[in-house]
Amino acid sequence: MLRFIQFVCTRAAMAVVTLLLVSFIVFTLMELVPANCAERYLAFKNTQGEQISIENIRAEEQRLGLDKPYIQRWASWVGNVFFRGDFGDSCILRVNINQLLGEKIWISLGICFVALLVAYLIALPVGIISATVSSPSLNNGLRLVSYLGLALPNFLLALMIMLFSTMVFGDTLTGMFSKEFRDAPWSWERVLDFLSHAWLPIFILGWSATAFALQTVRALMSDEYGKLYVTAARARGVHGRALLWRYPARHALGPIINSLGFDLNRVFNELPIVAVILTLSEAGALLLEGLARSNDQQLAGAIIFMLTASIVSLNFLTDVLLSIIDPRVRKSVMGG
Repeated sequence: MLRFIQFVCTRAAMAVVTLLLVSFIVFTLMELVPANCAERYLAFKNTQGEQISIENIRAEEQRLGLDKPYIQRWASWVGNVFFRGDFGDSCILRVNINQLLGEKIWISLGICFVALLVAYLIALPVGIISATVSSPSLNNGLRLVSYLGLALPNFLLALMIMLFSTMVFGDTLTGMFSKEFRDAPWSWERVLDFLSHAWLPIFILGWSATAFALQTVRALMSDEYGKLYVTAARARGVHGRALLWRYPARHALGPIINSLGFDLNRVFNELPIVAVILTLSEAGALLLEGLARSNDQQLAGAIIFMLTASIVSLNFLTDVLLSIIDPRVRKSVMGG
């Protein structure tokens, strides 16, 4: 038990160090963008007809603290993020980023998590069965579905569903809420309205995630199922589900659990394109807006950091889970 607590504390410390390194990289990238925040904001105001002078830029730089040393500004930014959960103001919109993101980041992460959960709820049993049942028709059918999921881009799938829905039902299925619930406070009716819209991005994101997970589970199970230790267990009289779950499935689950953080990152990367097509006003769309349109690096940096923090947290939890399933994971971190 003491070794397990030491492992959890060590792994938590590694997660914090990782987040500090990520925060430094994100802040550095924000600083490397040509022109600082004051210059970008005043240039934006200039496009709206305001006359900007050098004195205006210097005064704005001083107000934002941009005249302070780089390390001091990073320490202040990361300190506010870690201890107050405050990402500061958006560079262009001049709105507090926490207020701007609001529920959007949680809705986005929720959609990605549910898409991933649905993908593995389908892929795990189907992949295990297909790897252990010698049925050519079943294997070929699953292989075809997997190839379709991997080959069909998410944006094309979203366009096809929207076209079908418009032609058949007269509804484009866009947006995350109906018009009357868009800015309303949370209520049971708003939750139902949200669920009636959220299934589509979950299905689209889960489609390729399921195909990828299915291929992974099937390959890992096929590899483990043919090993000598499984044959030896079968020779000792272990058969059926007992053989399956005690040996090959247990060993195959390790790499699958370990890849959850990577899978979440991959699903979130696909979210902005799907969000643009379905006109979803969530974090993925804001990230695209901040990076490609308004050049609002403070907003984009906050979203990237929150996504990275989610992935690091998920990796921490999966490592703890793996250490329970397989003690070798504890030894790889603690040594001995």
